[in-house]
Amino acid sequence: MTSIRTNISATAALATLRTIDGQMDRSQTEVSSGLRVNTAADNAAYWSIATTMRSDSKALSAARDALGIGAAMVDVTYEGMSTMVNLMSEFKAKLVLAKEPSADRDEINTELSQLQSQMRSVAYSASFNGQNWLAMTDDNWTGFVKDRTVPGYIVRNGEGFSVGTVKVLDAIDANLGGTAQMYPLVDDTGGAATGGMGILTNSGYSQELGTGTNWVILHTLGNPNPALGTEIKVSADTSADDIDDMISVTEAALSDVVRWTAKLGSAETRISMQQDFVSKLGDAIDSGVGRLVDADMEDASSRTKALQTQRQLAIQSLQIADSEPQTILSLFQ
Repeated sequence: MTSIRTNISATAALATLRTIDGQMDRSQTEVSSGLRVNTAADNAAYWSIATTMRSDSKALSAARDALGIGAAMVDVTYEGMSTMVNLMSEFKAKLVLAKEPSADRDEINTELSQLQSQMRSVAYSASFNGQNWLAMTDDNWTGFVKDRTVPGYIVRNGEGFSVGTVKVLDAIDANLGGTAQMYPLVDDTGGAATGGMGILTNSGYSQELGTGTNWVILHTLGNPNPALGTEIKVSADTSADDIDDMISVTEAALSDVVRWTAKLGSAETRISMQQDFVSKLGDAIDSGVGRLVDADMEDASSRTKALQTQRQLAIQSLQIADSEPQTILSLFQ
């Protein structure tokens, strides 16, 4: 039956065209965005997982940047300590030379003074981003009583999200010997106990060795009290025993500098390994998110072309259906 009021064929063709247009919109959005899951409406479960993991990936990227800053700080400190090992080795060699009866001790003392000035300069110059781990002053001493850590990784578990840290060095320990954990090179803070936390300014080495004078490689600037240590110097009147004591104190201090330099070297290696791991982890997360929500562009392209063809056919079908009522006019001619 043909009706001029209800064109069932046109209605069916129009419904088909609307369905194809909807599919075309989704397909074109997929092609233009590169995502098959672009909104929660596309796939709520995948969208939720992808959104959470993208957030974690950004946090991991920030942790990687922070780890890079920490690595730079460790690198600067390590270079300062390595330089100090060389300076102290040269310092010890000059003291050994001073034991030679024919040596010009005044000239040697001038060289020792130059080395001492360079040691303090190195300690104060080893700064990065406003931090210095080698020279302790009244302005930065609080940093030395805490563990030196840098953000290194993120953790998501049933209890939520947290940022983990990588410990570079332990908090300061005022004890000498095998229990010493961490020292600055120079302690120039004020107060009665000034100098005691710095390897170069600490008279504890002399006290442990039982030397007649409390020799220190550098006198502290915070409280230049002779009772806190006597800075190593040589002259024509310096006895051979005193020089031997100076060499022993320098050797003991150098041993701690070498030990701490080794710790920093180990920290450098660990941070480098952590950087590589965090970088690979970030790539793995991005790849996992891509598997969930990225569009298959070849499939999307083929589907779009097929839908374009279907749309053309649907339009032709609608045109044919719309032309059917025109045939009724011929019945009345």
